Amino acid sequence: MNDIPLSILVAFLVLLLIVSAFFSSSETALMSLNRYRLLHKVKAGHAGALRAQNLLRRPDRLIGLILLGNIFANNYAASLTTVIALRLLGEDGIVLALGLLTLITLIFSEVAPKTIAALHPERLAFNASCLLVPLLKVFYPIIWVVNVMSNLLLRLAGINPHNETCSALSKEELRTVVAEAGAMIPDRYQNMLLSVLDLESATVEDIMIPRNEIAGIDLDDPLEEILEQIRNSRHTRIPVYRKSIDKVFGLLHLRKVLIQISHGQFTKELLAKCLDKIYFIPENMPLHQLLLNFRREKLRFGLVIDEYGDVQGLVTLEDLLQEIVGEFTTGSLDVRRQKDGSYLVDAGINLRELNRITGWALPTEGPRTLNGLIIEYLETIPEPGISLKLLDHRLEITAMESNAIKEVRFYPQV
Repeated sequence: MNDIPLSILVAFLVLLLIVSAFFSSSETALMSLNRYRLLHKVKAGHAGALRAQNLLRRPDRLIGLILLGNIFANNYAASLTTVIALRLLGEDGIVLALGLLTLITLIFSEVAPKTIAALHPERLAFNASCLLVPLLKVFYPIIWVVNVMSNLLLRLAGINPHNETCSALSKEELRTVVAEAGAMIPDRYQNMLLSVLDLESATVEDIMIPRNEIAGIDLDDPLEEILEQIRNSRHTRIPVYRKSIDKVFGLLHLRKVLIQISHGQFTKELLAKCLDKIYFIPENMPLHQLLLNFRREKLRFGLVIDEYGDVQGLVTLEDLLQEIVGEFTTGSLDVRRQKDGSYLVDAGINLRELNRITGWALPTEGPRTLNGLIIEYLETIPEPGISLKLLDHRLEITAMESNAIKEVRFYPQV
């Protein structure tokens, strides 16, 4: 060692520091890879991604190789530093030289390369895998011995090193990924994806049109009233019943009777023959299941019933799609923004729809409508003109109808 020129020793020392930096950055880059993006690149046939995935399949071997290279480089760097210090400064300079080496190693072989690797993991990991794969084959016997001993130690501690951790994302984790996607996913698509994830937690009761708003045909009504109702209907499908909506027995598609009406051939008997079967939906059915049922049965309409078989409301395919893609129209008749910044809101509106239109966060776990939420909060039937503060919202009850709140004014939040 004393015969080797000092310049060559310094060059070897620099080389060892570069080797240490390579292994340090490779470890950080490979462990920082986004596994789902890596899987996407693997499916696309990216060569670097394929090499990186093969290395990550056995992390114990990969870590063994990286630590072997790091320890080798750092130990030999310390030895060379000792030799150089003895030549230049004598024994008194060894401590100073090793302290300086520690600082240089920390900055140039650890912190700086690992920071770069954390910022650009794919670029460094894919390139580093070109060297790591052949090195793993060359030093496999040494790494195998190290892995056997370390795995034995882990087993003695009650840890199975071959147990794979579950990398699948939960629904809430997936929501976070979508919400944090930022500019990668436009807002309109982001909202749709979040709505799809919410389908499992929402039920039919959350989106149904309530019973008192169902427009149906009572066959016990005079024929003239039935004709007038059909002509003025805003809907293409109408449930048909006798005396009560709970005794519904069919669904009328208006196009089936419009020709007979125009020719003056319409009768109640003809109407009864044109009815389709009604699809009944339990009120607690999750929306994702309803979507599957509508698709499988090729349906667009269903009546919601409770545990006693009484009709509670109706749901259409349009209601279900609006829950995913948002309102089809640019405005809502139930929520009207005023010039002073306040909102006039129909109190019968569903709270989920109100939150979607306004961006508010009113609770949806209890009552389904704004009317129900206010009455639950007050614990009494209010009078028109009463003002209150509901959560962070100041509002005034502007209209009542029987024992139900008809209209509410929400004042701008301060």
